[in-house]
Amino acid sequence: MDTATLMTDHYGSKEALQVTIDILEVIDQRRLARQLEKNTGPLEQKSFPKDVLKKEANQGDKLKNLLTCGGNSLDNYNQFIVVVNKSSPEQVQYFQFLSKLKLFCVLDFDPKSVVPGGLCHSYRESRVANLHTPSQYQGQTDSVIKNLNLCKQTSWVFCNGRHDLDGDSNKELDYRNWLRKSCKDVEQLVSFISNPEVLLRGGSLIIFLLLSPVHTEKDPIFDIYKSFIKQTKEESIINICESQGIYEKWRELVREKCDSDIDQRSIYELTLSEVNGTVMALGPFNQSSKRLLPSSGSSCVVLKQKDEDLLTALDILCLNQCEKTIDENTSEFDEHRIRVEKEFFKGGKVKWWNFYFCDNDKEKPFVKRDKYENVKKMIKSQMKDSKNMCALLNLFHHPGCGGTTLAMHVMWDLRQEFRCAVLKDNTLPKKEVANQVSTLMKLESEKPFPVLLLVDDSKETENPHELVNCIRKAAEDGLNISVDESPNCKVIILNCVRSHSPKEQYQQHNSGPSQYITASLTQEEQKEFEKKLKELQETHEKPENFYSFMILKSNFDEMYIKDLARNMLENFDYSSKKAKLFAFLALLNTYVAESEISLSLCQDFLEMKMIHWSGDSVMGRMEPYSNFLIIDTVEDLGEYKGIRILHHSIASACLEELERSYVLRVRDITMEMLHCDLFFSFRVVKQRFMRSIQQMLIERQRKKDGDEREPFSPLIGKIHKDQGRKTVQEIFVKASSRLVTSASIPQALARYLYIKERDFPEALQWAEKAKNIHENPYTFDTIGQIHKSNLKSNNHREKQETSRNPEDLNTNIQIANNAVAAFRRAQELANEEDETETEVADDESEDYPRKSYNIYGYVSVLEIAFLVFDIMSRLPFFGESDRMNKRYLQSFLKKTIPITSVHKEDNDINNRYVEIIKEHERFLQSLKSEVKDFFELLVFYFTNIKANKSEFDSKNHRNVTVLFKKYVALFCTTSEEIKKERQCNPHLDLEIDIEERRLFLEAKHADTFAGILQHLDNPAEEIERITECYAFLQQQQFINQKQKTKETINYILSNIVLYLLKRKSKLVKSHHYLSDLLLKTLQEVGLQYPFPDPYYLALLLFWPSPGQENTEIVTYVRAIRKSKRLILSFRIRNTIAHLYLGKKEGLKRLVSKRQLDENFKEMSRQDLNQLWRNEDIFKKEAIINRLHRVSGTTEQGEMFAKYDEVKIPVRPASIAGIRSGASTEKVTFYLGFAINGPLAYDIQYEN
Repeated sequence: MDTATLMTDHYGSKEALQVTIDILEVIDQRRLARQLEKNTGPLEQKSFPKDVLKKEANQGDKLKNLLTCGGNSLDNYNQFIVVVNKSSPEQVQYFQFLSKLKLFCVLDFDPKSVVPGGLCHSYRESRVANLHTPSQYQGQTDSVIKNLNLCKQTSWVFCNGRHDLDGDSNKELDYRNWLRKSCKDVEQLVSFISNPEVLLRGGSLIIFLLLSPVHTEKDPIFDIYKSFIKQTKEESIINICESQGIYEKWRELVREKCDSDIDQRSIYELTLSEVNGTVMALGPFNQSSKRLLPSSGSSCVVLKQKDEDLLTALDILCLNQCEKTIDENTSEFDEHRIRVEKEFFKGGKVKWWNFYFCDNDKEKPFVKRDKYENVKKMIKSQMKDSKNMCALLNLFHHPGCGGTTLAMHVMWDLRQEFRCAVLKDNTLPKKEVANQVSTLMKLESEKPFPVLLLVDDSKETENPHELVNCIRKAAEDGLNISVDESPNCKVIILNCVRSHSPKEQYQQHNSGPSQYITASLTQEEQKEFEKKLKELQETHEKPENFYSFMILKSNFDEMYIKDLARNMLENFDYSSKKAKLFAFLALLNTYVAESEISLSLCQDFLEMKMIHWSGDSVMGRMEPYSNFLIIDTVEDLGEYKGIRILHHSIASACLEELERSYVLRVRDITMEMLHCDLFFSFRVVKQRFMRSIQQMLIERQRKKDGDEREPFSPLIGKIHKDQGRKTVQEIFVKASSRLVTSASIPQALARYLYIKERDFPEALQWAEKAKNIHENPYTFDTIGQIHKSNLKSNNHREKQETSRNPEDLNTNIQIANNAVAAFRRAQELANEEDETETEVADDESEDYPRKSYNIYGYVSVLEIAFLVFDIMSRLPFFGESDRMNKRYLQSFLKKTIPITSVHKEDNDINNRYVEIIKEHERFLQSLKSEVKDFFELLVFYFTNIKANKSEFDSKNHRNVTVLFKKYVALFCTTSEEIKKERQCNPHLDLEIDIEERRLFLEAKHADTFAGILQHLDNPAEEIERITECYAFLQQQQFINQKQKTKETINYILSNIVLYLLKRKSKLVKSHHYLSDLLLKTLQEVGLQYPFPDPYYLALLLFWPSPGQENTEIVTYVRAIRKSKRLILSFRIRNTIAHLYLGKKEGLKRLVSKRQLDENFKEMSRQDLNQLWRNEDIFKKEAIINRLHRVSGTTEQGEMFAKYDEVKIPVRPASIAGIRSGASTEKVTFYLGFAINGPLAYDIQYEN
């Protein structure tokens, strides 16, 4: 490309000539300039000054001003949005500045951007970007933000195809087709981005980066520009053009079609290199040296920005945290220190800066609490002595007593011995957090380095146990070394548990090391705080107004806090807006930990909306109460500013003062808040506020004397104690009318009515209302629990009574019937759920954790059934004291005799009993068979699923064991009775032969599909005998089609297992025969078979070979996922792949784990298990040679195996398999067949 063309492209045809003439004159080539001017004729008035270099310098200042609003730092904007068209490989080197911007998303119209030489590819070399399509931005705002990791990682959106992916949906479209097929999705994406609730109240800047010409208005990027100016202010859009020629055409289009002049908001004279350098020179300045992490041998490693981008759940504390960020010899640094210290001592959250300042000024150290050394020693002791991969240490603390500060102080001082991180968000999936912790452990190091993880503000000690298990599993999956081999290979979780009785909870907690800290100072601590006050008096104005610090210094003196509240609330006028807002904050901050009201909501409430007010202006409006207030940055689906009271004890004291001096009770403030229309319109920040109100009404605390919870929230407990049922009910009724989509409020009222008031009828009405709002397992369970409580109450009362009333039986059976129906429906809904509830609800309403409903409905039905059996056994003709009466009860429940055949005295009471039983006979006689089915399901669950070791699961297991003993006592006949039956019927030889084989199968656990799979690890002789039994049964005439189907399915599986163990056995049928038999069975059962067994067989026999397409296989995978037993057992559980996909054909391509293990006979079992756990087994040559590697993709968080155009859903076997963010990528993996479908092992990303 020659110079003339470059000049023309950059300056435009007219200006290029004039610029050339100007340059020739500057370099003293006037003769050439005059000659050029003569040849081209007279030019128009020059549009550029002669000094081109000066002009470019002016554009540099202009770019700085546009990006920083006239400052020197990019942090004036919370997020940047970039819209870019096609780039060339030569341009890409100049876009390092994109890595410096806080990019919310990039809208890219270059389909080649993700391949080498493209802009996206270049960005992803140093930063993380998830690759999305516009359609992924559709749906509920908060769900989209969460699913796409928005605000955590850059979203790179391909707005017109992707060349690295196949399929019509990824092709680049011409303008005509793009307008028809893609424009609507991209416009909806623009609408989503422009929603002020997405980029919460923080300024955002939209940058149109034009790297190639836009010749006409019929260009997708111009349509998107028009979309943006419809939805946002034009001042929020700037244009950076690669050349003046590109700019001129763009300006002309915008002026003509949008009637707008963009000159003041456009950069077009700087080269891309100059744009890059100008932006890179802007603050905030990162540390001049890289962020460092400790590593083995007292070394350190650099924490790369891209690695930190991936660890979205963690706030990482580095070795050189805060160093060289601000020049410490400047007034700017001194002002920064004063500001940070003031905010902390006033009541703000502690920052790493606070420790850094004290480390650098040894004469003014950070105050160490008395338990500092204890906590530090506890951590070091676990590091040295614990044999666990992950250890949990609990720190129980009163709210506002410095527990979190103490934990962070210890962490700061241990940052050379551990890689330290704070968990940012407790709501994230534990598996995702575990995966990131495992990554941090091994980052840039050959040997894993220990990690200290702070989990702050956890309400439970059980909750982190799930995280501990996930971290152990992730470490085993991701690390090559066992704990014994590498004693430093540990993760220590320091779990800060906010508690109103930390000492008592510490004393009760015996499952692991723990410490506690209370709202009480030792004498030594009080001396340290006195000393610190003197230091503050030297450097700060009025440190006595640092109320949070002064509360600690006073040793949490109640009189000091009460005096503060009384003085502040003198002449309190509740009719004023600011007084009401302060009362609302006092109520929330007393009863809801970490609560606040967003600054924007406060502006609306104070009617400041029409003027652009700053945070200080809100504080000004709140005078004098603003002395008790602080503004925090809140991270919740993005960032926003929230306002709260400085300290929990101040909030609580203010509430007490309002009640004492102004007769303003918590009931009055609660009702006033619930009557405020402003708080209950739908917006993201208001959603969080509404969640806080709901939490205040329903969240329960632990009892001081055990693990159980108080029956109701502290607020409801207080109102019940002070004012009783009427007021409690009024509040719940009003809250229900406000939070109309929340089932938890009427559900909580239902609980209050049946537990506290024993008012079962009205409790049932509110439980039904909750169910009508949201039909989920928990609302139906509450209905069931009301009936169960009612039934237990009746049963207990009737046991004490001497007289009999048949109508009691009628009532009780009706209650039991209703309870069973409710629990059945709860279980059905639990089985259908793909995800756990996201709604903040009355989690432990019936003493089960919300994620553990897997089997609770089944257990509850069993409990109801045995209550009914107990009630029936007390009837005069079923009494258990008489053996014959017991046989009558057993026979009636087994449906072998009707109630009319039961021997009984002929009297009015008994006759009425018989009428009632006949009326409910169908229900009563269904219980026995249902109980047997549920026992089978629960045994399957407890036998085949990896237990989560929760107390709730253990409690269920114990209940089921106790109930099964009752079942055996009531229904099971003895072996002697069976033998007598056979002696009495010698002519039934065939029937006895059939029964004998079925008993053998049962004895060998081969009457179930899972039991046959277990024989993969047993001697071949057993499965051969099993296969022979099933072959015999196949030849018999079946009356029961259900039993025939089950035995046919088991027969096919026994053949496959026998082939794998003894392929030359005469009993083994061919792949063709078994396939035909399975096809016939599948045609009979369709896709609604309740168990996954036939569809699992379909995966084994019909999985496509390379180059083949089998669209039916997708149907079978979906059928597996929908099967009832799988939904029951495997919805959120780990499963085992019994077989793997090999390279051969037919049955030969099925490879069992046992066959793979035979390649490593010389290896110890422990070492071999380790290879399987971390998936390093798949890197061994013997495995690579045996198994087939499958190609696939990850799309929107899902994984697929690809066979030409067929995409088969697959699940990652390891929690570390695919990362979050829903990025679309090409992958390869090995395939395992588990009972819940195909699993992907050793997932490798192609790029």
